[in-house]
Amino acid sequence: MTRTTLYRFGTLIAFVLLCVGFSIAAPEAFASQANLANLVQQIAALAIVATAATLVMTIGEFDLSVGYTASLSAVICFVLFAAGVDIFISLPLALGAGLVAGAINGILVARFGVPSFVATLALGTIVSGLAFGISGGASLFRLVPDEFKLLARGNILGIPALALWTMLVMGVAGFVLTRTEFGRRLRAIGGNALAARLAGLPVARDVILTFSIAGGLAALAGLLLASRLGSVQHTMGEPLLLPAYAAVFIGTTTSPTGAPTVAGTLLGVAITGVLANGMTIIGVEPFVQRMLTGGIILLAVLLRRIGRAG
Repeated sequence: MTRTTLYRFGTLIAFVLLCVGFSIAAPEAFASQANLANLVQQIAALAIVATAATLVMTIGEFDLSVGYTASLSAVICFVLFAAGVDIFISLPLALGAGLVAGAINGILVARFGVPSFVATLALGTIVSGLAFGISGGASLFRLVPDEFKLLARGNILGIPALALWTMLVMGVAGFVLTRTEFGRRLRAIGGNALAARLAGLPVARDVILTFSIAGGLAALAGLLLASRLGSVQHTMGEPLLLPAYAAVFIGTTTSPTGAPTVAGTLLGVAITGVLANGMTIIGVEPFVQRMLTGGIILLAVLLRRIGRAG
């Protein structure tokens, strides 16, 4: 197997080997229909946040606030529920909070030239404090409508709702990036923002819009996670950040150019989800799982560099 072939298909091979390995190690627990359904539930929010990260990385930026935004939106929604606000008002307001947070990130990056690492980390810290203040640091679970719980717990024609949400979000994002003028502009910005600006593309507007969409997707992920759990904590979305970017970086190893793609991210999400699920089943300590996730990011970056050199 040549180096280029390994670069292109090694990630898929690794996914298959992971599934086979965990199936052998824990055949009754891992290789079961119940665990497959559980895995789909576990990775849905991660897949949506990873899609948000994919869009932002397409323009050559990063958004470190997505996990905090997911938490804030869920907290806002549950606080409104507890106050007796109708679901048809609570949900749009919670999603709107994510869109606003994303737009602020975009404005800081596009209009004021703040590096995305700094802007999104700073805003994420502010958002985290806001979520804590609104929730009082307590778990929220009062007066949650049954209709809200159905967002994540229902099914259509036997297909779990979370699987449908994942397919919808990733399908639309993949179509936008590969089949629309907006997607082509985003790839052009990511390739060379200065050249895109000189070519007359609305770079600032597209950057702001991309960050806004990412914030909205993060909010959606937080709401679906809250719907699945039936309760909210002000830190519930934060653990999604590292696995989401791990998934995106893993996915870039499947691209000939090393650019992020939705299809690659989906494979990265599957690997990340299977790894976490399998390690939990066989009893690997959580701190070891965190170390392995960080190692996977480094490995993905190294493979991408090797593939480009080949």
